[in-house]
Amino acid sequence: MGKARKGEHQKLKMLYLMQIFMQDTDDSHGLTVAEIITKLSAKGVNADRKTLYRDFEELREFGLDIIKDKQGRNFYYHLGERDFELPELKLLVDSVQAAKFITDKKSQRLIKKLESLVSKYEGKKLQRQVVIAGRVKTINETIYYNVDKIHEAIGANEQIKFHYFQWNIQKEMELRHGGEYYYVSPWALVWDDENYYLVAYDDIDQKIKHFRVDKMLDVVTTGQARSGRKAFNQFDMAQYTKSLFGMFGGETTTVGLVARNEFAGIIIDRFGKDIVITPVDEDHFKTTVKVVISNQFLGWIMALGDGVKIVSPKKVVARMQTEVMRLAAQYKC
Repeated sequence: MGKARKGEHQKLKMLYLMQIFMQDTDDSHGLTVAEIITKLSAKGVNADRKTLYRDFEELREFGLDIIKDKQGRNFYYHLGERDFELPELKLLVDSVQAAKFITDKKSQRLIKKLESLVSKYEGKKLQRQVVIAGRVKTINETIYYNVDKIHEAIGANEQIKFHYFQWNIQKEMELRHGGEYYYVSPWALVWDDENYYLVAYDDIDQKIKHFRVDKMLDVVTTGQARSGRKAFNQFDMAQYTKSLFGMFGGETTTVGLVARNEFAGIIIDRFGKDIVITPVDEDHFKTTVKVVISNQFLGWIMALGDGVKIVSPKKVVARMQTEVMRLAAQYKC
């Protein structure tokens, strides 16, 4: 076969060839050289077998895993290993869907981009996985810009200011703090309980605080240097997130628990394997955990029924007793 004449997009040949391998092939779908030539021709690129074999080698040298398989009398070529495997992308799609802080619109756009990382055939498998409608998602479209501004401020070692809102009974955004700006030093972003939080140092209260990123508006850098570095360096992020229930703030307290043995897994799942478990008798054990005392924590204990009991300190036991009495009065027939 003679040398193929050049097509109108001949200079884009290698890019189109790489695109064909990425979009039209995978471990279950290969293409013959003839089929590849046809696809290139449709893009305005002419090629012949001899030059394509050289192109395949160059793509391999570039790092693409071009695999040749024989099926019957024909040879098929496909892209093997990719940056992301399908199961990995399924995990990412699940994460995007579960994240309350990402809007429906942004979720759909992100998932569409994730689909482009696999072949069109595997992309359909990801599409079948997508079920976003009806999920609780934020409507704050500025969250992407909030995250960008926060990262910019952290990189520039600058404080930020922002408005913070809550929903009122009319389902309207209502600014907190009397509509005044919050001024803080941003130090980290953390994802917990399906939401995104800013961990920052508050100069006025001189302590670490957290804020829901999707509740933040009008985020801007102030140009002032961050403060609270010493407090953040002494701050145990992992312990902090384990101690919180629903990211409700408060004083961290060491709480003693006594539980039935079958509840050990629940306690370990929530607080980690580092907790010390000491047998009380054949059926029960005791342990201590660090938690931020809130009604959410007390509610979590209540949900475990008679399987787990708070035994110390006295002030937390008393608070639980008060909460139980309040609930009894609230639901009194």
